[in-house]
Amino acid sequence: MEKMVGQRIKRKEDPKLITGNGVYLDDIKIPGLLHASILRSPHPHAKIVSIDKEKALAHPGVVAVYTGKDLEGKINPVPTSWKVPGMNLIETKQYPLAIDTARYVGDGVAMVIAESKYTARDAVEMIEVEYEVLPSVANQKEARKEGAHQIYEEVPDNVAFKYVAGEVTDEDLENAEVLIKGTYNTQRVAPSPMETRNSLAQYNPGSGDLKLYVGSQNPHIHRMVLSEVLNFPEHKFHVKVADMGGGFGGKIGVYPDEALVSYAAMDLKRPVKWVETRNEHFQSANAGRDMMVDLELAGTKDGKITALRAVNHANIGAYLATFGPGNPTIDFGLMLSGPYKIEKAQCTTYGMYTNTMSVDSYRGAGKPEVTFMLERAVEDFARKINMDPVEVRRINFASKEEFPFTNAQGLIYDSGDYVKALDKAVENAGYQELREKQKELRAQGRYIGIGLSSYVELSGFGPSAVAGGIGFQGGIWENSTVRVHPGGTVTVYTGTSPHGQGHDTTFSQIVKDKLGIPYEDINFVFNDTRAVSMGWGTYGSRSLAVGGNAVALATDKVVEKGRLLAAHLLEADVESIDFSEGIYSVRGEAGRRKTFKEIAKAANFAWNMPEGMEPGLEEKTFFDPSNFTYPFGTHIAVVEVDVETGGIKILRYIAVDDSGKIVNPTVAEGQILGGIAQGVGQALWEGVQYDEKGQLQSGSFMDYTMPKANFFPKIEMEFTETLSPVNQLGTKGVAESGTTGSIAAAANAVMDALAPLGVISIELPLKPEKVWKAIQKGGAKS
Repeated sequence: MEKMVGQRIKRKEDPKLITGNGVYLDDIKIPGLLHASILRSPHPHAKIVSIDKEKALAHPGVVAVYTGKDLEGKINPVPTSWKVPGMNLIETKQYPLAIDTARYVGDGVAMVIAESKYTARDAVEMIEVEYEVLPSVANQKEARKEGAHQIYEEVPDNVAFKYVAGEVTDEDLENAEVLIKGTYNTQRVAPSPMETRNSLAQYNPGSGDLKLYVGSQNPHIHRMVLSEVLNFPEHKFHVKVADMGGGFGGKIGVYPDEALVSYAAMDLKRPVKWVETRNEHFQSANAGRDMMVDLELAGTKDGKITALRAVNHANIGAYLATFGPGNPTIDFGLMLSGPYKIEKAQCTTYGMYTNTMSVDSYRGAGKPEVTFMLERAVEDFARKINMDPVEVRRINFASKEEFPFTNAQGLIYDSGDYVKALDKAVENAGYQELREKQKELRAQGRYIGIGLSSYVELSGFGPSAVAGGIGFQGGIWENSTVRVHPGGTVTVYTGTSPHGQGHDTTFSQIVKDKLGIPYEDINFVFNDTRAVSMGWGTYGSRSLAVGGNAVALATDKVVEKGRLLAAHLLEADVESIDFSEGIYSVRGEAGRRKTFKEIAKAANFAWNMPEGMEPGLEEKTFFDPSNFTYPFGTHIAVVEVDVETGGIKILRYIAVDDSGKIVNPTVAEGQILGGIAQGVGQALWEGVQYDEKGQLQSGSFMDYTMPKANFFPKIEMEFTETLSPVNQLGTKGVAESGTTGSIAAAANAVMDALAPLGVISIELPLKPEKVWKAIQKGGAKS
């Protein structure tokens, strides 16, 4: 029988969703349901002088109105959960509703609870707030300048933290044959899932239980953090995730809104629902990226990179998000040298408070940013020494013989063959032919650009001891239980939290291969803190590398217990029992056999068990890997720039990625494809815009430009397979690779197209008006 791992199996999840039978949070209807709406500050920074809620309370259908002062002493601040040692973090307090001061456009000021969502929204507009507008700052570099307004009195210069990784001296740079200096910024972007954030809380006053449906990528973390915020016992707190329309990192963090809804449900003893509007998403959902980096790259004239030094001003917003401090320090700072063998690298990161919404994880979380900046600098370096950028990468890659490879900041990469992925991408693109065609077209006045991006990313978040060492406030092992029913069917419980990734499909392929039972006989349970004892969720490309391996190991335990029982029933030595394709048999005696289904029945009926064996066929595993995993690859973008308009057309896009063992190529390609759309979207179109004071200027899709499917050619994808040695399956992770590799590929292609015109740098996103202005200026930086 052919193994399912590695096969293109159609997704189990799809029929329910594409036939309209999915149940999303807003589909859930509970008798007596109330609806919440939140009044948000229109000012970037303002003292709350007074709040008059009488008109709102008098409005028909309104049940309650809460302000920050109403909740003072009743709900704790929402904490941050990643406190990196050595960063000297100044942690301020974010209360679910602002008490005295609103610190960004969208900061919650009051909440209305009403019989319908429309009544709640109408009543919010009846609340009268008197504000005293205060000075504000939105740009992180401006926030650190002398004389900038302080957002918090206790935070000098608005610096929440400073973190230094590695060491590079001035001499390391000044004595170099070639020195590249550049400022490379990644703008703020909005996660923008199809389904916005939401929560529905239901309190049972009889049992004292609280149930919270929430759009979350990690329901157990939500339970743990909200228990602290609400002073509510975890064992009485049930968190469940319905079908969820995407997250992209925006639903990792714990938000004030979820605490507010939970409190209101307990206070009013009626269920309460809140669903974020799209405008609220742009105002108050954690954004991503927003880093300004001054980077110096030292090298030799023959192409060897000798040192890197970066100063990163990371905008963390008005409050510390759940994982906000870790992304620019660990995920960015420790990955500064990328896939290259560079002896010296240093990254100094300033986490800056500003009067903007908080910044947290967005697909890739630090790795796309550092890859963009490094790969832009590598291209600039190649151009300065007049060497093909492909050759520069070959010269500097860590070779496959050097793995496990320790990078300049001390991270140990598990496995890799960077040259193989690069060569495959170059081959698939027809790179040399593209360069010749580029010359021909330039002679005709057409500006074609070819951009490369080679990356490696820290993924498979799982080593708990390492997590503790870098200040992550929790373990990141994973848990799975495999339960075999009397009829031989199987239910698998996992602590991962799928919301579009296809875990039900890929994890079932793993179990099917190990047990030899029909694929349709396997069912998965997830996203439920009552059903799954503990789990650390889905982010950081960890689900397959950690969660999938937990499933595999628990299934192995089931097989071994079945082997013991089969030996007993077949009256044979355990060592002589083989298991293959769902059959236990005595080696060399084909007639002596038991099917997995027969063993399942025998174990659950327990009429005839070996001495000391407990009834049932169910096993649990907690898998804590020994290291992170490190996917890698090379992307090549080909674009044409219209110099008359600044418009950019993507002609081709080639991606070669290595994610370790691929369980389902179709699912993996879907992840790469979606990631590329988001990465190229950031490079060319997307961006959350604030004015210099912090007033939001991109509050809808009219102003925030999302890419459409017809903006892209067919994406040419291929995988190489370099197995990871840190888990049984050899998997690495795939969900963030498309984004990590694509921002720089697209940007480098545009800059390559414009190089003959003297354009050396344009800040993202590369919208037509920016490109056109840069062309008019020629060699000036834009």
